[in-house]
Amino acid sequence: MKRRNFFKTAALGGGTLALAPLGSCVQTTTQTNIPENYADFELNEITIAQLQEKMSSGALSSAEITQKYLDRIEQIDKKEPELRAVIEINPEAINIARQMDAERKSGKVRSPMHGIPVLIKDNIDTGDKMLTTAGSLAMVGSPAPDDAVIVRKLREAGAVLLGKTNLSEWANFRSTKSSSGWSGRGGQVRNPFSLDRSPCGSSSGTGSAVSANMCAIGIGTETDGSIVCPSGINGIVGIKPTVGLWNGDGIIPISHSQDTAGPMARTVSDAAVLLGLLAEKNQDYSQYLDANGLKNARIGIASDFFGNNTEVDKLISEAIETLKSKGAIIVGNLKFENRKECGDAEWQVLISEFKADLNAYLKTRSGLKVQSLADLIEFNLKNADTELKWFGQEIFEKAEKTNGLEDPVYLEALKKSQKLTREEGIDFLMDKHKLDALIALTNGPAWTIDWVNGDHFSGGSSKPAAVSGYPNITVPAGFVKGLPVGISFFGRAWSEPTLIKLAFAYEQATKHRKAPGFLKGIS
Repeated sequence: MKRRNFFKTAALGGGTLALAPLGSCVQTTTQTNIPENYADFELNEITIAQLQEKMSSGALSSAEITQKYLDRIEQIDKKEPELRAVIEINPEAINIARQMDAERKSGKVRSPMHGIPVLIKDNIDTGDKMLTTAGSLAMVGSPAPDDAVIVRKLREAGAVLLGKTNLSEWANFRSTKSSSGWSGRGGQVRNPFSLDRSPCGSSSGTGSAVSANMCAIGIGTETDGSIVCPSGINGIVGIKPTVGLWNGDGIIPISHSQDTAGPMARTVSDAAVLLGLLAEKNQDYSQYLDANGLKNARIGIASDFFGNNTEVDKLISEAIETLKSKGAIIVGNLKFENRKECGDAEWQVLISEFKADLNAYLKTRSGLKVQSLADLIEFNLKNADTELKWFGQEIFEKAEKTNGLEDPVYLEALKKSQKLTREEGIDFLMDKHKLDALIALTNGPAWTIDWVNGDHFSGGSSKPAAVSGYPNITVPAGFVKGLPVGISFFGRAWSEPTLIKLAFAYEQATKHRKAPGFLKGIS
């Protein structure tokens, strides 16, 4: 489930939202709306390995590749139709690329990411000339003093930090009526498949930018759905790692028990490369890229997350048939019990951890207008014409009333939420049915952007993996009316090797990924 909509149901005591069937899945998109030359891009759909081949052969330098992506951003992000996926360009990007070219010429190649341009979400600290704001005008001021740990590792790997991506402000943890991808600083991110549609969130800009071929690969963050939903809804691959696989220091927090950054890419292979390089202990996940990886794999169908949309269900049914055809053993009709109880417990955990974690983070920053959550609430009230123009800050206000991490209410909620999703959830189902992984719908089709009413949720399954802290990988599963739908593979803690093997095999069998058309709308 996408984080913002989880809060809507948890905070208001509601159940799972439903969406009426959309009818036939015949694509009737208006092709006349495709902007000229947007698909005519030399690096369209190029992979990390292909970029390395070009640099190794001398066909292109890192500086030339970086400039092409910068030109691409200028062409399709800052002018009409204004995707607004990129919130800030790194003024040092070309210089970094030139340094990597010089090292390559001298015979030094640091890693598979050497010279590769990357965009990262604007809630990840960079100790350079760029800001780290979570999309909030309250955080505009001095840059962060140091790189986040994953950014330091990114630089050590030789990657080119191209810029920061826009996001749902405060990672979609401000209001139950927010518009995914909107921030006071960056404006509204749009979906490159249909520009009137939501990019989901909160890693909206990363999902949109990667899908629109504005970088080689990107990094998002997730607390509950914020990597997998914008990946699925923008038609790309996203990996939400086991919490702790990537170091979280230097990332503007919501919840230390659920937060993690992760790769967002156009292919499983690219995502696997970055996942391993930025892991606390570098790992080579490329060894698990097995096109025959589905053979004899036992996969459970998490049926709780189907039934919102007949055309989406049809796609997932086709996906299941593909899994079977590639040798997987399917175990159907598995359910997560106590979903409402789990949601209520998660809500308490997140509002409690947010206040404590954010206040601690803000102490590491100087030169800002705010030093605490209380300051932030007051800033927004004083700047309501910009920050509160479309939706409020009721989540902030609820979090401010919590009583800290020693509060028995918080401690009981944490214990309950993890128990329900671990030993009584994912681990229970996998043990009982001897599973290698579970699968479910990642997302329904993108809804239209609505600043008045907020998001119109169309289905999702992020909660079990998010609350447990376990890994989740989404892969494109096809289209409904030209809008991407994703399928999620999730499982036990530290099971990334297995999930990568299964997700890669499914991706290779289907190859649903395609570049977006930048349509103005669906008709």
